[in-house]
Amino acid sequence: MTNDLQQFSLDYFNLAGKVAIVTGGNTGLGQGYAVALAKAGADLFITTHNHDWDDTKELIEAEGRRVAFHQGDLTNHDTIKDVVAKCLETFGKIDILVNNAGTIKRAPLIEHPAADWEAVININLNAVYFLSQEVAKVMVEQKSGKIINIASMLSFQGGKFVPGYTASKHGVAGLTKIFANELAIHGIQINAIAPGYVETANTAPILENEVRRDEITARIPAGRWATPADLQSVVVFLASKASDYMNGAIVPVDGGWLVR
Repeated sequence: MTNDLQQFSLDYFNLAGKVAIVTGGNTGLGQGYAVALAKAGADLFITTHNHDWDDTKELIEAEGRRVAFHQGDLTNHDTIKDVVAKCLETFGKIDILVNNAGTIKRAPLIEHPAADWEAVININLNAVYFLSQEVAKVMVEQKSGKIINIASMLSFQGGKFVPGYTASKHGVAGLTKIFANELAIHGIQINAIAPGYVETANTAPILENEVRRDEITARIPAGRWATPADLQSVVVFLASKASDYMNGAIVPVDGGWLVR
């Protein structure tokens, strides 16, 4: 036992030589995850739906890391296959996948448009499944890998006015568990981060509603909303050797929201 305890090292958190795919990694939480992984030593392959990636490129290259970008629609199966193929072509391997890309559509339940439901399910759930499946094929061959899904407080709760988002985030929690059950034997760890309320473009409509913003803040024991920086250390932990015996976990980073 003493020898086992002595093996631990802070180098377990070092991602030098690793390659990470981060979907939606050019803004908000995704950008925070990508920069954190770069700071820990990883090279990045980032998917985005537009060409607005100069800021992210500069941040990652400032850490001395390589970065490549791929624009495309992750609800398209051909795009998913292209992401995997081009990452392998560029970097030769895939060690980490962060399924960050997502969207949210708000409307009362009985008025919620079918198109909004389908748009949210397609990017928040279907894309996570199909991209994870493709990346898992690579990771099984190399007998190692980390898949990090982005869940939500609404993986645990119901919420209001966001049926597609709630259903998709419950689904993400389920996918995290089934992937863990099947892939752990191959040396692959699949876990999820469940952020609380974070100041991003997705939550801007709530932040602009002073009554709703204050109502939410009052329930957070920490007394404030998160920023993307609050999530950075968690993604590095789940991407690193330090989390090698974690599998199928949904990790809340919520300032205490769920325990209130």
